[in-house]
Amino acid sequence: MTALDRTPADLLRSALATDPARPFVTYYDDATGERVELSVATFANWVAKTANLIQGELSLSAGDRLALHLPAHWQSAVWLVAASSAGLVVDVAGDPARADLVVAGPDALEAARACTGERVALSLRPLGVRFPVTPEGFLDYAVEVPAQGDRFAPFAPVDPEEPALVVAGEELTSTQLVERAQGDAERLGVGPGERILSGLGFGDWAGLAAGLYAPLAVGASVVLCRHLDRLAPEALERRVADERVTALSGT
Repeated sequence: MTALDRTPADLLRSALATDPARPFVTYYDDATGERVELSVATFANWVAKTANLIQGELSLSAGDRLALHLPAHWQSAVWLVAASSAGLVVDVAGDPARADLVVAGPDALEAARACTGERVALSLRPLGVRFPVTPEGFLDYAVEVPAQGDRFAPFAPVDPEEPALVVAGEELTSTQLVERAQGDAERLGVGPGERILSGLGFGDWAGLAAGLYAPLAVGASVVLCRHLDRLAPEALERRVADERVTALSGT
């Protein structure tokens, strides 16, 4: 990161400039056995495509509100940074009825129907595949995102002093988010090139910091684990060793 990095999108650009090939998010789902590894460059490509979906296909702009109803997942991380790139305010588990866009996984579709704006559904199936049948009233993310452009430029610069994230009732600007992420990286003992394993959800700041923002802020990477409670202690020890984990959170 540099002194000019004031938004999550800035942090990602710095990571791309430094080492695009290094792993950034390694995702495990211990209910399905899924493992997905995304380099900085691959993650950034997903972010660009998603931001183009937001700005182009969905016609949303800076200041619009996204209600995010997703678990800790690699695609959730993509949406969080893509929304930052487009200047949206991400309200984690926020009221869909007050949102311009709701993004929901399979378990949250009924609640998400309260949104009168745009609705996007994610199957969260292994490899990010589409729903067998697209949920009525939703766009299927896996269908819509592949055709989007691989480069993204916002129509207007994102103001880092505007609201960017609402989590557990607390609102943060992009600048505040980045500063807090930097502090949490130090608290978690994560530095450049290191790897943190997180078993926390994305419903509060602690989970968002460990699972995305802190490693992004300092040039580290994350091993993001869903359903980690289903993993035997000895299997967790092997994962820590195999993934060269240097810090743990939520285990």
